[in-house]
Amino acid sequence: MNSTLDIYTAYFKLSERPFSLVPDPDFLFWSDQHSRAYTMLEYGILTRAPITLITGEVGAGKTTLLHHLLRSVGEDVHVGLIANAHGDRGELLRWVLQALGQPAAAEEGYVDLFARFQAFLIAEYAAGRRVILIFDEAQNMSRESLEELRMFTNINANKDELLQLVLVGQPELREMIRRPDLRQFAQRVSSAFHLSTMEAATVRDYITHRLTVAGAETETEIFSPEACVLIAETTGGVPRLVNQLCDLSMVYAFTRSEHMVTALTVQQVLDDGVFFPSQVTAATPAILGQHQKIKADE
Repeated sequence: MNSTLDIYTAYFKLSERPFSLVPDPDFLFWSDQHSRAYTMLEYGILTRAPITLITGEVGAGKTTLLHHLLRSVGEDVHVGLIANAHGDRGELLRWVLQALGQPAAAEEGYVDLFARFQAFLIAEYAAGRRVILIFDEAQNMSRESLEELRMFTNINANKDELLQLVLVGQPELREMIRRPDLRQFAQRVSSAFHLSTMEAATVRDYITHRLTVAGAETETEIFSPEACVLIAETTGGVPRLVNQLCDLSMVYAFTRSEHMVTALTVQQVLDDGVFFPSQVTAATPAILGQHQKIKADE
């Protein structure tokens, strides 16, 4: 039996679900913020920056940018992706070796692991390949782990550094690196960008973009301008929250046999509590006023 999502996709004449919460580079929306963030990622890699730092709120699109980056790197780059690394420096080194496809037995000590790591970097350099380690959710790393990463960047051959680091995380990562006891780490950050949330006009363009990628006809308006405004205000312009609220609103429109998601549709989703308050930005007077106006119009 077809799921509700499959039915609403066909109902709106779409080829796929437009507002999935899973990061998908095919749906990447190049807002000014995302374009600049990606430019700084590329700049860091091309200039062989020791450390590149990308931060942003939860759901701002950082991981999607990473997936797009991974698609674009050439064969002369060996990338290791580490998500949510934790533990002491020995455990960190094991995460790194595993991400690079190297063995890291539990009984091996730090010295043996580091020797293998250094030998791998030298071998890749000799073969004409660069090694880039990408740490996602890096805000969860300890000060000791960050210091260990800084020490990794000291491995070099003559004037060439053998390793580049890309750290991606939430805003607290930036604040952590600014601490006085991490100033040596901060001095190695050559490229950085903070990805902020979207403004209301950008949210509307974002919604249109994702619908178009999913197969919507360009002349068909699925979300009314008023619905886009309410979605922007309620979600604070965070892409992941926009996706969730749009997805729920399309389900509601489908169940009511409506071919347009209006502000009334979005408001019904909010009133029913299926878009959980813990995931919504703090209500502002503007949002409350918009909700009151919608209720009055009903």
